[in-house]
Amino acid sequence: MACSSLFSPNFTAIFSSSKPTKFSQSYYQPTNLFFKPNSIIKREFPVPSVAAPFPYQPISVDYLEEEFSGRGVSFEDVAGTCVAKMALENGSTATLMLPRGLVTSYKAPMWHGGSVELLHTIVSEGEDGGAVVQGGVSMAFSCLSDGGGFWSPSNWSLLDIRGNPEESIQVELISRDTEDMVEIKNIVNLQESCLSSELVVSNFKSSPLQLTGCVISHLTVSTPEAIYAVGLEGSDFFNRSPLSPDFLIIPPDISQENMINISQLWSQMRFLSGTGVGSEEKGDELEGGLGETEEEMEGEESDNYKQLNEEMSRIYTSAPTFLTLIDRGRRNSVVAGRYGFEEVYMFSPGSSHEFYGKYSYICISPSAMLKPIILKPGEVWRGGQHLQNPNL
Repeated sequence: MACSSLFSPNFTAIFSSSKPTKFSQSYYQPTNLFFKPNSIIKREFPVPSVAAPFPYQPISVDYLEEEFSGRGVSFEDVAGTCVAKMALENGSTATLMLPRGLVTSYKAPMWHGGSVELLHTIVSEGEDGGAVVQGGVSMAFSCLSDGGGFWSPSNWSLLDIRGNPEESIQVELISRDTEDMVEIKNIVNLQESCLSSELVVSNFKSSPLQLTGCVISHLTVSTPEAIYAVGLEGSDFFNRSPLSPDFLIIPPDISQENMINISQLWSQMRFLSGTGVGSEEKGDELEGGLGETEEEMEGEESDNYKQLNEEMSRIYTSAPTFLTLIDRGRRNSVVAGRYGFEEVYMFSPGSSHEFYGKYSYICISPSAMLKPIILKPGEVWRGGQHLQNPNL
């Protein structure tokens, strides 16, 4: 599998890899925890690029170790890729690959005293013979300006690291377009019972900006046969073709012809809305414009304890803020929460695959794919997701 997308989560490196009614206050902290203007120091490093005519200087792991020592993050060079490992004293750990910003691991402590990996990643051989990493938590976003300018964040620079191993660790990444008119920050926050990703998008342009995409999380499971989603009853949904393998781990038995990707979605948006960003009526047209009849694509969820054993790819437009995914095979659960996003994209490869195997995962993603997020000139938008571990 080749790395073909501008913002693909694929890498040529190998790594070690009923609606909730009450939550611990520790699962997520408000935005002001992340943003302390007096303490932010920009840390930008050259990043490698396959298309570059000459190699960039690699990220200095030794420098990062010295600069951020004592904050609960260690750095390692793995086949030319910088791997940041976050660890708390209670046993929660997370692994982040730079400069791509892919979270490949989240190990959470459990009720039985051990820890369990909650994210699903696979390593396969690419066309060039190198290793390709897929899965985990990745960002798939695109920005379209009123004049037709298009940009997607691909490489992330390390901006700052805050916190300590006793309480929480925040790794702040940043990506900008070539004209420095669009800025996206990605703050990965590891807490005792939660891993969260917060996006902060700033529009410095003199025209509106349209943001589309999703935060894609692959949650490892015993098998989709044993997974139940709690809290979806009454939620409206639209069936959609799966995103391309640049964003999802796709079983080979799913037709390649039925896949879509973010750039295709954007092309349809641009066709429907012309260059006039922000037309809600055009966004409504888009919901019916991906090749399916209204009867086939639209529905309302009738099951509050939904088994995810069937192959599915759909966007829920009125799902609750918090969804609980229960794995009866592994005897654990994950609470997936979001803010700033109105939609939830869910993908299940179905249970016809090997238990605890390559396709034993469920994908859940806060998204803005049917109706983009519109930022006015000078406006800042915040949104994110959190994966809570309620198994302590």
